[in-house]
Amino acid sequence: MADLSDGFIALPGGFGTFDELFEIITWAQLGLHNKPIGLLDAADYFAPLLALVVHASTEGFIPASHQSILMHEENPIKLLDRFAFYSPQAKMSKWTEVPPER
Repeated sequence: MADLSDGFIALPGGFGTFDELFEIITWAQLGLHNKPIGLLDAADYFAPLLALVVHASTEGFIPASHQSILMHEENPIKLLDRFAFYSPQAKMSKWTEVPPER
């Protein structure tokens, strides 16, 4: 199914949604696809998840440049507009960024 899609949008959900979302994000990190990934952040449902991504980046587990893999909007039209104007990034480089000193 991932090969047939033009992009990925996660709606509020549970463990299955999170599993599929993180798998497709990981595939983007590994360079297996370069398609847009978005969250339809209805009623700020994904705010805690987005805060976790920032925290993981601050702690050095997610390169800062990889935070941009995940788009998010509360409004579905705005999210689809961002998808329409999506420009694939250069291939992600998982191992080149050095974590910040503590």
